[in-house]
Amino acid sequence: MAWDTAGTRRRLLDAGARQFAARGFAGTTMDALSRDAGVNKERVYAYFGDKRGLFGAVLADRLGGLLDGAQVEGTGPAAVGAWAGELFDRYRRTPDLARLLAWESLELDEAASADHRAATCRDRATHLRAALPGLDAARAQHLLLSVVTLVTGWWTLARLGDVVLTAGAGTDLAADARRAALVAHVEALAGAA
Repeated sequence: MAWDTAGTRRRLLDAGARQFAARGFAGTTMDALSRDAGVNKERVYAYFGDKRGLFGAVLADRLGGLLDGAQVEGTGPAAVGAWAGELFDRYRRTPDLARLLAWESLELDEAASADHRAATCRDRATHLRAALPGLDAARAQHLLLSVVTLVTGWWTLARLGDVVLTAGAGTDLAADARRAALVAHVEALAGAA
C-alpha cells in the first residue's frame, strides 16, 4: 500500500495548529503532536526536520493566508469598519489564528512566511489608501496594524475582557457587542486617519 504523503503532512499541520495554538512551541510535545495527528512522531522529523520546522510550517500554513481574500470594499470610514468586522468574523470562525499570531510573537525572532505576508499587507494598505483618499503609505500601514491588533486582541486577551467588561468576554453576546464596538472604533480611526 502506498504511503499517503500529502495526507500525513496535512494531518501533522492540522495537529500542529491545534497543539501550538493551545500550548505554544515550548508547551507542545512531540508525543502530543504525533498522538493528535495519529502518526508516528518520526513522520514529523521526516517531513519537517524537527518540532521547530513543524512550528514554522504551521505558522506559514495558517497565517500566510490570514488577510487573503479580506478586501476593503467601497470607500470611506464605513468601508474600513466593515472590513474590520469581516476580519473579526474570520477569527470567530477560526480563533486559533489569533492564538498562533500571539505565539509567533512570543516564541520566534522573525515572522513566519514573512515575504508572502508582507506582500499581502502591502496590498491591504493599498486598499486602505483607495478607500481613504489622501491617506499616505505610512499612515495606511499604521492603520492596518492598528486594525489587525484591535481585532486580534479580543481573541488573545479574553481574560482582560473578563475584567474590563461587565458582561465578560466568554459569550457570543459579548463577542457580538465587541464586534459592533470594534467596527465603530475602526470607523473612527479611519475617519481620523
